[in-house]
Amino acid sequence: MQNRLFLRLFSFLPALIFSIGVIAQIPAPEDVFGFRVGDDYKLADYDQMLEYYQKLDESTDRVEMMEIGRSVAGRPIMLLLISSPENLKNKEKYRSISEALGRAKIEASLARQYAKEGKAVVWFDGGMHASEKAHAQMTSELAWRIAAEESDEMKKIRENVIVVMVPVINPDGVDIVVDWYRQNLGTPYETTNPPILYQKFVGHDNNRDWFMLNMPETKAATNILYHVWYPQIVHNHHQTSPAWARIFLPPFRSPVNPRIHPGVTTGVNLIGTAMANRFAMLDMPGVISGTSYSMWWNGGMRTAPYFHNMIGILTETAHATPTPRYYDPAKKPSTVGGKRSDATEIWYPFPWQGGESHFRDAVNYMLESSMALLDMAAAKKESFLFNFYKMGRDAIDNEKEAFAYIFSRDQWDSGESRELINILIRGGLEAHLAEAPFEANGQIFPAGSVIFYGAQAFRPYLVDLMEKQDYPDQFQYPGGPRMPPYDLAGWTLPMQMGVEVVRANDPFEAETKQLEGLLETSPGSIAGIGKAGYWLKSTENIAFKAVNELQQKGAEVYRLREKMISDNMEWDAGSFFIAGKKIAGLIEEQAEATGLDFFGAAEMPAKQLDKLEKIKIGIYKSWVANMDEGWTRWVMLQHSFDLDTLHDADIRAKDLAQYQAIIIPSQRPSRILHGHPAGTMPEAFTGGMELEGVMAIKKYVENGGTLIAFDEASDFAIEHFGLPVRNATENLSSREFFIPGSLIRAKVAGEHPLVQGMQENFAVSFSDSRAFDIVTPRKTGEGGVEDTPDAPAPDAEVIVRYADKDLLMSGWAAGENRYLKDKAAMVSCGLGSGKVILFAFRPQFRGQPRGTYKLIFNSILEACK
Repeated sequence: MQNRLFLRLFSFLPALIFSIGVIAQIPAPEDVFGFRVGDDYKLADYDQMLEYYQKLDESTDRVEMMEIGRSVAGRPIMLLLISSPENLKNKEKYRSISEALGRAKIEASLARQYAKEGKAVVWFDGGMHASEKAHAQMTSELAWRIAAEESDEMKKIRENVIVVMVPVINPDGVDIVVDWYRQNLGTPYETTNPPILYQKFVGHDNNRDWFMLNMPETKAATNILYHVWYPQIVHNHHQTSPAWARIFLPPFRSPVNPRIHPGVTTGVNLIGTAMANRFAMLDMPGVISGTSYSMWWNGGMRTAPYFHNMIGILTETAHATPTPRYYDPAKKPSTVGGKRSDATEIWYPFPWQGGESHFRDAVNYMLESSMALLDMAAAKKESFLFNFYKMGRDAIDNEKEAFAYIFSRDQWDSGESRELINILIRGGLEAHLAEAPFEANGQIFPAGSVIFYGAQAFRPYLVDLMEKQDYPDQFQYPGGPRMPPYDLAGWTLPMQMGVEVVRANDPFEAETKQLEGLLETSPGSIAGIGKAGYWLKSTENIAFKAVNELQQKGAEVYRLREKMISDNMEWDAGSFFIAGKKIAGLIEEQAEATGLDFFGAAEMPAKQLDKLEKIKIGIYKSWVANMDEGWTRWVMLQHSFDLDTLHDADIRAKDLAQYQAIIIPSQRPSRILHGHPAGTMPEAFTGGMELEGVMAIKKYVENGGTLIAFDEASDFAIEHFGLPVRNATENLSSREFFIPGSLIRAKVAGEHPLVQGMQENFAVSFSDSRAFDIVTPRKTGEGGVEDTPDAPAPDAEVIVRYADKDLLMSGWAAGENRYLKDKAAMVSCGLGSGKVILFAFRPQFRGQPRGTYKLIFNSILEACK
């Protein structure tokens, strides 16, 4: 018992105990912050953290600090290397060993030698989900402990491990959350979260961006992971443990993605079990495993590394606020995270009994989980290093998978093909550029095609992003409801992005060179003399960016109504015509920047063109922070749309007629209408659009405006505007209908301006989404806002339908043939002089389904005619 008590004190009172066993000149975080990390009601902001990292770096040769990128708001993202002085002096040697083992191109004998010589490389990060407040604070103390502590355990860690730490991976979010907490400290709103996203565009989805790599923070970290340091172990700290548990840690629940090497899965289990054992020996209860989180999905900070043969560790620790809380032991639940809480469960053997809970408790649990990982890495560094090589070698030698994946130069949307190639390269995959035509799969591919050969160490990553996912049926119990996957079930990128990729199973020969960086944009061409103007095809997403920028610089932009021949070329409906004085220079700039081809026109077919008014849109933004709003805003800005953010008060009071279109991103109708209830947030951030706002939007549409509603927001529009549309999946149980985060086949319903530039068949991202039935218009006032007197009844036109067969493209679906088959997926409803355009899905979901972006863009531009 005395030993247990000592160990517990050792863990819980580092400021007292470590003063005996640390190097004094290395400052502790409290020397800069003015309080101990984890103290009640105390948070350091990012400026304080930067000051501390700088002082830590300057105080010891055991730490090196560098900037690896900038956040979306321009804040520096810092990386700390922590190890022994000798290791850091030779860091390039050890980095090179880690890369050589990770790429697995060397012989096994040399790999054995490198495993003996090398140092285990371990990654830590904090601060990703900024509302989980402890880990961004904790990393400062973890860095100090590794650098300053003189225990035998830590000396061994410094000797055998190089720590690669990004102490705060989301600097913007830390300051947003810290400022909000400080402002509301001592008020009833002390433990609330900010009414805005804690990353400018994506909020919580910053941990959903790890294969698309849309955000600058994700790009910066990914570059270190797969191009610089190649860590064998990645520890991603979070704070969403099951209620009454103190920490979740691996092993995870099923399923595991079969493309992950079993050495990764068992390595995860090994480290998770070591963590649990450390907590048990320190008399720290409440450790739970085997619940909630799985190893299927590819898009998270700790899951993408699995497909790079890295051991990804997720811990989810309790108590995410500096405000203490008391848990009444008499109210301890009988189950925690689906496990009995009576000490009879394998994965919850030491239940927490309740009592006081403090912020420092969270810090301590995080520190000890990290120490368990580091202790294991130091003890088994040779094994981890060689296994890293072995898993990569197994991937290279795997002849059961494709020989190569080929991106032809001939694509429907060349810009998105190039973007997908660069996504894969950023993710650590090796690409080759064909320097001459070659034959594969019985077809000829031109020079300039890009080849990803399968024989590379990160093959699991390549295969998983290129091929469809087939999620296994899982039920909560035999005969019971389906068990939702952790996040997505299917995400195949060529499907989402509308890119044609040829899988070549048989070997072929091609004259190639390896791309050393990203695939650069080749300048587009300008054919002919644009005496009257220039033609531009509308099949590429980037074409919409170009016309937005051209119009904003003074050019006149038109769209072609019907297919025609001009200057001996055939132009499809929806093609752009750009005219205006002195635009030749603007056209040259766009061709250079975007790679688009422009075609000069001798004459302007004015009678067959519709001129676009100035393009300006509004995006509704609730005070209930909404990631779908952030992604919508990001997609629009990426394509240079002129936009305003419209809060509830703006909807009620602003002149909405200045916007050609207003978008309501996916959000529950109750959140749109009523927002945060009174008394749950500061008054300025309570309430929603309310009836006055609904009336304002209805008037806007009836006067000629266009309202665009995504997914859940379509229910809001249907209910309040009396549209002749019904959500066909409403109130269905998961036993009847279940499609969680999958790709579903859809098709254009016919020729229409809203599908111009689209492929006939395409994938939509369906995440508990919906389908539409067209119904008889409701009577005036039924179930919604009263119709304006003398306004014509709404009409509805189906723009996109779900397919009539083979609906599931990737992921998991049940009931799709009954409830989705040939149903409407996108509908345009007339309302007065305007339109309400309903999407049954999210066409911009997380910036991934590039193949459906044009449905949004067309909806906006049609409103500008």
